[in-house]
Amino acid sequence: MARNITPREQDYSQWYLDIIKAAELADYAPVRGCMVVRPTGYAIWEDLQAKFDKAFKETGHVNAYFPLLIPSSFLRKEAEHVEGFAPECAVVTHAGGEELEEPLVIRPTSETVIGAMYSKWVQSWRDLPLLINQWANVLRWEKRPRLFLRTSEFLWQEGHTAHATAAEAEEETVKMLNVYAKIMKEDMALPVVEGVKSEGERFPGALDTYTCETMVSDTKALQAGTSHFLGQNFAKAFNIQFQDQNGAMQYAWTTSWGVSTRMIGAIIMTHSDNDGLILPPRVAPVKAVILPISKDDATFAELDAKAHELANRLNSVLGPLTVRVDEQNHMRPADRFFYHLQKGVPLRLELGEKDAAAGTVRAVRRDTGVKEDLKWETLAERVAAILEDIQKSLYEKACAFRDANTYEASSYDELKARLEKGGWVKCFFAGGKEDEKRIKEETQATVRCYPLAEKDRTGKCVYTGKEGAHLAIFAKSY
Repeated sequence: MARNITPREQDYSQWYLDIIKAAELADYAPVRGCMVVRPTGYAIWEDLQAKFDKAFKETGHVNAYFPLLIPSSFLRKEAEHVEGFAPECAVVTHAGGEELEEPLVIRPTSETVIGAMYSKWVQSWRDLPLLINQWANVLRWEKRPRLFLRTSEFLWQEGHTAHATAAEAEEETVKMLNVYAKIMKEDMALPVVEGVKSEGERFPGALDTYTCETMVSDTKALQAGTSHFLGQNFAKAFNIQFQDQNGAMQYAWTTSWGVSTRMIGAIIMTHSDNDGLILPPRVAPVKAVILPISKDDATFAELDAKAHELANRLNSVLGPLTVRVDEQNHMRPADRFFYHLQKGVPLRLELGEKDAAAGTVRAVRRDTGVKEDLKWETLAERVAAILEDIQKSLYEKACAFRDANTYEASSYDELKARLEKGGWVKCFFAGGKEDEKRIKEETQATVRCYPLAEKDRTGKCVYTGKEGAHLAIFAKSY
């Protein structure tokens, strides 16, 4: 067990922070609540950004950029939206040595300013659909910040679309939820559950919010991404109107959807252990590291040359710069092993004198520690296969953990008792916003979602006693 990492059984929050420090993913910024994303952490973000950006473009979306500063009057135009975000807003009142005529809000999200621009760009049904995404930073003044999970400033993407009909907008909302879920499951190995949010957890100003909820290793829930059907609320607030094919004026139907650097927190908390970070190979900046090992300088030079030759061969198959050579021969081998273990490198390839004599490398998996001797002739094929097996195994392990810690309750007393022990609890629920608020006060848990895969299951609400209630997942969350 790593001495620089607090065991998660002892203090989960400190374990999480210790892993971030040991893996050099991020650090605290001078401004409270903000973080500096270090190169390794940013490399993970760049990889995720590339995967999502490719998927967005394949579904017809294009990128643009909108201002950081939003007139405060814009937020007031949509009452529910401003009520939801007002406590988190940072406001600029002075600039250029003068007090501003109108205060400017540093964007907590961009529905309002984008709505104002769409009202200029949309005139006819021929202008629709409008499918735009933005990669940006946003600011929400967090009272209880935590690196990656909740910081005052964070990086994200926010998609904003406008459509001619409600059906098209709803289809878009679900489509983007599915885009998120596919990448989260296949690349991030996250066991996400797709669902729709309850009234109390819905995005301010939306008619419906769809979510990807994942269980992390302390059995709490984490919202990994959301997609919102905004209806015509923002279109009416910002006058996004178009002339339809019959010549009548109509309000557009809009959506918004986003994922953020919170996803890195989800990866850490789902897969890592008490030794340090574990990364799924498909999002790992370094997928494998080769370590030439020898106490003799001349022999080390020969092994180092061979290591670079093997790395070049692997990089031609796995992708440029995804396999590195560790040349820190001044360190003990055990310390070099541990250095890469803590940083979550999926596969370690050891090349010592005996290995070289046999024409092999010793492969050590980060997830299980299982060792295997690989021949140089078939190294690329075998490394690729092992990495895929690690990817698959991490996802299956996360799914099994989620399923083993998901329970059902048929009464409110049973729900409370189960939540006290941890995990997710499924039950039928038909309560309103005030009911959710009281349940949260009593249990610290919320409705995470109504899972789409079980939308046809109905029964008696555990809280109100109403029949025909839909199945919901309750959990404590981050």
